[in-house]
Amino acid sequence: MSLYFKYLLILFKSQMQYRTSFWLLSIGQFFIPFSVFAGLYFLFERFGQIKGWEFYEVALCFAVIHMAFSLSECFARGFDTFSSLIIKGDFDRVLVRPRSTFLQVLGSKFEFTRIGRLLQSAIVLIWAINNLSIEWSLEKAVTLIFMITSGVLIFTGIYMLAATMCFWTVQGLEVANIFTDGGREMAQYPLNIYQKWVARFFTYVIPFGTVNYLPLLFILGKTKGDEILYMLTPLAGSLFILPCFLVWQVGVRHYRSTGS
Repeated sequence: MSLYFKYLLILFKSQMQYRTSFWLLSIGQFFIPFSVFAGLYFLFERFGQIKGWEFYEVALCFAVIHMAFSLSECFARGFDTFSSLIIKGDFDRVLVRPRSTFLQVLGSKFEFTRIGRLLQSAIVLIWAINNLSIEWSLEKAVTLIFMITSGVLIFTGIYMLAATMCFWTVQGLEVANIFTDGGREMAQYPLNIYQKWVARFFTYVIPFGTVNYLPLLFILGKTKGDEILYMLTPLAGSLFILPCFLVWQVGVRHYRSTGS
């Protein structure tokens, strides 16, 4: 981890060499999800509720998934831009270094300007919590942390799968955006508003439901049955990154240099 934090510090210093650009990009990242949230607000202003969900309940769901996405974009950006390492042949240098390829790629790029998106999500989170009559307990606070952490790991796992495909396709596949950007847009609403097959796919295959829907029922006091299961679903969702890591290892073993 000391090497990881060295990567972090070096890239942060490099980005801060152009401070005006850094802060302008951060401000831009703050307002990008703001327009999406404005659409969410006006939707509820017009219809009042969606399938039994009130505005502030969905706002909490929105904040959690966008916070997870912004953290993943910041700290797992190396996998999102991995195709450039393959195209330029720079991954060959990664392989000859006596450190994990996972760690080196993870530390190859950070997008600190995503702090703007993170800040906006944090503001929505605090606003939603203050307007919801939730009886907070230690278990619910821990569940909220689990939800954000699980979301970060799921998005990171999707980035890893997309990066692994580059070992065979060289260029990154845009289809991965269906599950990153598309997954973020879909998971900002509770899954039960969609058709059952959609909810099942995004619960049992790509487990966004373990981030935003099932534990959210526990926090809002809408559970039916054993509350502990709802509380622990984010931990189950976090396991998604393990098969993604194994697929990454398979891709590394099958890598052939581009000859660049």
